[in-house]
Amino acid sequence: MKPTLSQHDLLNSTSFCVIVPTYNNHKTLQKVLDSILGFTSNIIIVNDGSTDTTFEILQNYSQLTQIHHPNNLGKGRALRNGFRKAIEMKFEYAITIDSDGQHFASDIPSFIAAIQNEPNSLLIGSRNMTQENVPKKSSFGNKFSNFWFKFETGIKLEDTQSGFRLYPLQLIPKQFYTNKFEFEIEIIVRSAWKGIVVKNIPIQVLYDPAERVSHFRPFRDFTRISILNTVLVTNALLYIKPRDFFRRAKKKGFKKFFLEDILESNDSNFKKAAAIALGIFIGISPFWGFQTVLLFTFAALFRLNKVIAYLSSNVSFPPFIPFVIYGSLKMGSYFVSNDAPLVLDSSITLNDIQQNATQYIVGSLILAAVSALLVGFISYLLLTAFSSKNKKNI
Repeated sequence: MKPTLSQHDLLNSTSFCVIVPTYNNHKTLQKVLDSILGFTSNIIIVNDGSTDTTFEILQNYSQLTQIHHPNNLGKGRALRNGFRKAIEMKFEYAITIDSDGQHFASDIPSFIAAIQNEPNSLLIGSRNMTQENVPKKSSFGNKFSNFWFKFETGIKLEDTQSGFRLYPLQLIPKQFYTNKFEFEIEIIVRSAWKGIVVKNIPIQVLYDPAERVSHFRPFRDFTRISILNTVLVTNALLYIKPRDFFRRAKKKGFKKFFLEDILESNDSNFKKAAAIALGIFIGISPFWGFQTVLLFTFAALFRLNKVIAYLSSNVSFPPFIPFVIYGSLKMGSYFVSNDAPLVLDSSITLNDIQQNATQYIVGSLILAAVSALLVGFISYLLLTAFSSKNKKNI
């Protein structure tokens, strides 16, 4: 039986430091630092341009590593500079803790114990957001962030906004869009995209309205978070999800991947056929430039197999585009009249399509709907027949 490490031995078994970003939290800063010192003296304080008495308080902690920004640069920049310093000091992990007094330093050993079981993961402290004194805006903001994190990465977390975290310093990404408050969202999304395990561990939390100072600006910061999530979602749909799809297929082998992950998925034959129909509809429809975004959005909304839908959408793969355009124009000519002559031969040009734009749009939507229904129905029959054949062979 493996012996249990004492708390002292546990903390000494891992190369870690604690980074404390602070901005105008003079009421709670000293209490936070003293509580951390009960567990480690490896502390890096990042004073992000505070204008209160923070500088005077920190003079009493000259033994600790300190970084002072002449102006407020944002929490993201404070954390990044803290990470850079921690790497220079050869630490393997960095625990970040807010200086507003909501976190308990007594949870530090929990992070270290968790990282022993799953090295190189990124751990986020999960707060009980239903307890007394938790601001409604914090609870809503966390649910909002959790939803988009799952959409962007496929990982479900209970808390994505907690500032009490453990980062594997050598693995975290280096490129980011933002240096502000929303940096903490971006770094966990990018880490998940990089293949780093991102998970929650339970922590305590204290919301003391008499001492806690929040610098969250509802309108401005919520807008920035929304813009960041828009960028991350677009990146996920256009690059990350297709990249991961091909990586999984290549690693397993395309034939095995098709048989096991697609045909033998847990979805019903109806849902598989519906995913095929969705892919066909999006692939033929006139939403050029937005097809991948729409595909993954609707697949997630209706909980359809994204792999099947994505494969089916390749009906608009470049070699097939001329046939899709021709069929759309031909279909549209039956429903929309146009003074411009409709050219439907090999001499068709982009100008011809522009002159018949209405016919093309209407025709492509009708063709997309008819094709989706037809292919979806045939797929359902084939999948049902295939499933029955497999059952007989068992």
